[in-house]
Amino acid sequence: MNKLVSTKEKILTCLKMTQEPESTMKEIMEHFSISETAVRKHLQELISNGFIKERVVKQEIGRPYHLYSLTGKGHATFPTQEGQLPLDLLQDLEEVGGKQLVNELLLKRREREEEELFSELEHKSFAEKVRKLTELQNEKGYMMEYRETTEGNYEIINYNCPIYNLASSYNQVCKNENGMIAKIFSDGDVVSNSCIVTGGKYCGWLLTKHQEEKKIV
Repeated sequence: MNKLVSTKEKILTCLKMTQEPESTMKEIMEHFSISETAVRKHLQELISNGFIKERVVKQEIGRPYHLYSLTGKGHATFPTQEGQLPLDLLQDLEEVGGKQLVNELLLKRREREEEELFSELEHKSFAEKVRKLTELQNEKGYMMEYRETTEGNYEIINYNCPIYNLASSYNQVCKNENGMIAKIFSDGDVVSNSCIVTGGKYCGWLLTKHQEEKKIV
């Protein structure tokens, strides 16, 4: 391994390049010339930060021992084609079946996401839907926040588009997202006022709740 690689990177690589699903401390130490105490310190930091998981194995005789493996977050530190592959597939699909087929596929994705969100958001108030939508989307890699305006409306701002490579090539992605948000907040008006793909610093929406009609006495 390259000597310039940090100890933490080397630990991750050791766990990545093993044929066994889990590794013992002894197996990890085979790749290091520094002390076990020093390696354990870095290992514990990686565990605390969610890159590695630890499992304790109890024995009938003797002390329990520990096994280590990468978490999903740990695997994600290594190069992947996740960013480029979906775009390549859509471009291949467009070449084979045309742009309309791509749009139909993206619409199907929107319908699936809508169904998932509606199951979480139905029967909630306007304000609760704003809060919960922000929470759910952040779990998917967005960086959303919201605030209530002085007029009692809401602004949602998203600083990160986890599917930017798709949206920048297929504007149907942004149209679908705007349509989905408008459907979720059908009891109000939704205006998209900024978009990362078109050069904005963030994606932003202004949500205005419909005023309840006055009852006629």
